[in-house]
Amino acid sequence: MTIIVGIIIGVIALTLLVATHEFGHGIVARRNGVVVEEFGIGFPPRACSKVVKKSILGENVRYSINWLPLGGFVKLQGEHDAADQPGDYGAATFWQKTKILLAGVAVNWLTAVVLLTGLAWVGLPKMIDNQFYLPIDAVVTNHPVQFGAIADGLPAAKAGLRQGDVVRTVAGQTITSTSQFVQLTSQHKGQTIPIVYQRDGQQHTAQIQLRANNTDSKGYLGAGLTKEQDTIRATWSAPIVGVVTTVQLTQVSLQSLGEMVVNVATNTVRQFSGDAAISYEAKQQLAQAGNAVAGPVGIFAIIFPAAGQAGVVPVILLTAIIALSLAVMNILPIPALDGGRWAVMALFRVMRKPLSKTTEENIQAVGFLCLMALVVVVTIADIGKLGH
Repeated sequence: MTIIVGIIIGVIALTLLVATHEFGHGIVARRNGVVVEEFGIGFPPRACSKVVKKSILGENVRYSINWLPLGGFVKLQGEHDAADQPGDYGAATFWQKTKILLAGVAVNWLTAVVLLTGLAWVGLPKMIDNQFYLPIDAVVTNHPVQFGAIADGLPAAKAGLRQGDVVRTVAGQTITSTSQFVQLTSQHKGQTIPIVYQRDGQQHTAQIQLRANNTDSKGYLGAGLTKEQDTIRATWSAPIVGVVTTVQLTQVSLQSLGEMVVNVATNTVRQFSGDAAISYEAKQQLAQAGNAVAGPVGIFAIIFPAAGQAGVVPVILLTAIIALSLAVMNILPIPALDGGRWAVMALFRVMRKPLSKTTEENIQAVGFLCLMALVVVVTIADIGKLGH
């Protein structure tokens, strides 16, 4: 039942995000003299439709609801760059086409701003280091790291640690995150280190010898960790927090995407190394990169159900992140995406060559097939994750 609810929430969220993206294209197209022929929710086959004589998208626009629920579309008159009749997209100037193509990206980015602004009023989870807020207005709630499940017979249990104990310091360093704890215990594996923890308001210190290996994935200490996410809550500065946080997340997304591309390319080559150790390490790195990527199945069957169980705030946060991800992905120069269409148009403009309908269709078709192949690969990986 949880998965079904998650799928429903995910479909609604993604459909709204893609539909507003396409609506942005339509609004800017109309404002720049391009005729909008149809705006659809979902993808054909068509379930029902109606031609509206006068609407925000123009005159005699067909509004349709289609059977395939994921997303939406806007159909413009003369969508090919070579079209030259009045009202055609192709007849618009280069600058007008640029605005039309990037309008969907702008709408998704602004959607992320609005959602993060709303969360800033009620409590925006802290996701990155140095996440922006104004100290004169915002209140930051920091939650401590606590021990979760304690494995029998391992160092934590032998030292008398209990579930719910608050972790204060490890090897003399104050603990503020679970990742920091994991990093420190990994650095000191096999060593005896002091761990300061708090129980019932009293602080205690335990000298604990960590395990030398973590082959059973129970950690070098043998204890799970829990931590409620720190939150930032603002009042009048919430819109500022929303905008700046979106800028920060955009930078992080682009940086992470670049690092992932370099990582995949480098390790794809390294896995064919004659050195068995290097080849094995490269394959492990590629596997980790694959686990970090989620496609439609992962989003609907894993991520949204988990967020739905956690509450409204995680669902809104996830929707904001997906909106931002759509903006970032669509601005990349990948054929079949908005950024790719703009890049192709700009390239032919620089070369001073006409972009024929056939050439444009072939370029976009190749890009679309590559995207679909990637979706299939990621989907297969997502299905494999469901079995674990």
